[in-house]
Amino acid sequence: MIADIRHLDGKGNGQAVIWRENELGNPKKLKLTIPQTLPGETVQVVVDQPEKKRRKVMPEKVISANPDRVEAPCPHFELCGGCVWQHWSYGGQLKHKTEFVKEALRSVGQDPDLVLDTIGMDEPWHYRNKMEFTFSPEGELGLHEQGNFRNIIPLETCLIAGRNMVDAAMEVRSWTKDHGLKGYDKDAHEGLLRHLMVRESFATGEIMLALFATEAPTDELEAAAADLIGRITKKFTNVKSLLWLVNTDWADRTQSEETFVLAGRDFIYDELGGYRYRLWFDTFFQTNPVQAQKLVDLALKMGKPQEDEKMIDLFCGVGTFSLPFAARVKELAGIEIVETSIESAKRNALDNDLRNTTFLARDARRGIDEVHESWGLADLLLIDPPRSGAGGKVMRRIGRAQPKRIVYVSCNPETFATDIAELLPFGYTLQNVQPVDLFPHTVHVECVALLTLDE
Repeated sequence: MIADIRHLDGKGNGQAVIWRENELGNPKKLKLTIPQTLPGETVQVVVDQPEKKRRKVMPEKVISANPDRVEAPCPHFELCGGCVWQHWSYGGQLKHKTEFVKEALRSVGQDPDLVLDTIGMDEPWHYRNKMEFTFSPEGELGLHEQGNFRNIIPLETCLIAGRNMVDAAMEVRSWTKDHGLKGYDKDAHEGLLRHLMVRESFATGEIMLALFATEAPTDELEAAAADLIGRITKKFTNVKSLLWLVNTDWADRTQSEETFVLAGRDFIYDELGGYRYRLWFDTFFQTNPVQAQKLVDLALKMGKPQEDEKMIDLFCGVGTFSLPFAARVKELAGIEIVETSIESAKRNALDNDLRNTTFLARDARRGIDEVHESWGLADLLLIDPPRSGAGGKVMRRIGRAQPKRIVYVSCNPETFATDIAELLPFGYTLQNVQPVDLFPHTVHVECVALLTLDE
């Protein structure tokens, strides 16, 4: 079959429609999802069960290519699920992301011309400071296959992870093979090794290696653990945290029931914009420090914090935005429902000698009410919600509170658009939206936007 790629879905896969006749001679539509294709391309595909309404197939041949198609540099690209757009020139990716944000605004009746061109990276490779690799039941270390969560692609390299991180991960892989250690089988719920998390501070150079296993490093595992310690501490002096974490839960998450510090500390130090942060294995922190700094700079530029103002940082996490804003305002209150993040935010504020901060472990609406009861209304509010957005109830609560300026940092343009639509009836005007590419070669794009209260 010959298919024309009309557009891409939310996962970055090409979408095509083919019409054909059924047994009665009536037209019947077949919707195809075709990974590794680009808008405007014509490809040849082979479809099994063509009588179905929807099928997912790989392209057999690209008949007519998008002018921005390039050769993917990673040897694992065709199978690995870590990236989806290595076959697209970086300039083409950025243009698509800009149009995606514009379409999100258009869908809620906002002017798409408010969206500026997406800010990309000078070097869009090896940008991630955190990776979570998974062990296969055979003990191979890699990432999940595209479209098949249960299959692990063994990796020799990773072009989006920091180079030092990849080297350290490959050493762990060699250690696993040398000791014949098995990975965890999700179906049988058997096996030892589940995940390897690698974090690296590009600012301090410190690395964390966190190994998630179903057993503690004792008894028959003591010798293997000792060998791991020796290998890592000898070859990677910048590994300041080597952890063995026990996770026996059936859920496939990087969580810990018991933590063993094999070497160093249970955290590493990172820096962003001159502020120091402590990162534990479960700390949320921006995974692209180069672009994260641009997010912070944009938020400061748009928000224009003043030294006589009070401010709320909603969904504050560990204080990524709180600290630089707190240095510029009279008082800042950070609100976050995750208690461990709040404890980290408090510690980070003290580490950076910021004494004008209050951090509350509360849900967003309740936290806003508590802050207003304690020191009145905020002049400036920054909101950085999860991908699901803040939701209508939270946004309407913000609208009723009437902060003069709202800086919205978004990791999902679609939920961003629906969220800001809730603010418009309260007298707010969207001034501009600046997309920033934190995840090159993936579908994701971040935004920083400013809304002001009409006078």
